Amino acid sequence: MRRDRLFLFTCFTGLRYSDVFNLKTSDIKDNHIEVTTVKTADSLIIELNNHSRSILDKYKAIHFEDNKALPVITNQKMNDYLKELAELAEIDEPIRETYYKGNQRIDDVTPKYALLGTHAGRRTFICNALSLGIPPQVVMKWTGHSDYKAMKPYIDIADDIRANAMDKFNQL
Repeated sequence: MRRDRLFLFTCFTGLRYSDVFNLKTSDIKDNHIEVTTVKTADSLIIELNNHSRSILDKYKAIHFEDNKALPVITNQKMNDYLKELAELAEIDEPIRETYYKGNQRIDDVTPKYALLGTHAGRRTFICNALSLGIPPQVVMKWTGHSDYKAMKPYIDIADDIRANAMDKFNQL
């Protein structure tokens, strides 16, 4: 089983891990998937792109338990594999996390790979879609975000990508 394909599927559809886990063959239509999300019970229609279709095609002839469309493992196991893969890829930039216990500030520094989880696929999808110029309203339809406020953290990340991309002109 290729676990990386499951993660890539989240990167190319924007689905949460729970929705990939529950994806049934009956949810797959000719050019889109229709799902009711686990977290919010939203009904979504997500068009398939070449990448997501290719992943589904790899498993089309295989019958999985409970009519699942993809070979899935537990979220915890998937997160473990993602961390391991990211560590092997040397994605180890130190990341500082700041939080408070009461009024005591605590700063933890952790290598980036240790923070990676399945939700990174959904963030990747949203940020890539926005950086490709896809309107936020379209991305919100695919992801089930109900308002701009919920999308704002992703839009802020996409703005950083755009600013960094423009900065490349300064290297000419």
